[in-house]
Amino acid sequence: MQLNHYNTRFNKHTFPVTLVSENVTNASNIGSLFRMADAFGVEKLILCGENISLGRKFTKTSRATEKAVNHEFQESAYDVVNLLKAKGYQIISLEISTKSKSISTFKFIKNQPIALIIGDENFGISEAILNNSNHVIHIDMYGQNSSMNVVQATNIALYEITKQML
Repeated sequence: MQLNHYNTRFNKHTFPVTLVSENVTNASNIGSLFRMADAFGVEKLILCGENISLGRKFTKTSRATEKAVNHEFQESAYDVVNLLKAKGYQIISLEISTKSKSISTFKFIKNQPIALIIGDENFGISEAILNNSNHVIHIDMYGQNSSMNVVQATNIALYEITKQML
């Protein structure tokens, strides 16, 4: 018998992970981030940027997870990162760069909260935040393209983080 959200027996768990999005503005992507944050037990979702608007596409994609996910809106991702770093969070940016390490070999520190930074759908994470990160990680890709959708990349990263934290 196929299970649904009424008869699954997953153990609820919240991980010390704050997901910080820098200028992710697509309503469907934002809705998907809420669903992922809920599914992976993310402690908080912080949406940063000036042009974040939620609407019908967001509502359809989020499937009411915005009611269950602790979240806030901020203008400056850079300021949020600085605040979280001062509070002792590991700042981990999900971006391919000359200094990034493969997520497949990266070991997350279990006893320190994580701020996972994700970037703009078109331009990624700003250089200022990359330079302020403790670590920059990427997902190995084996096709012709060098990037993937921010939501799919975040899914992979949260899966790996939560797997290691259990």
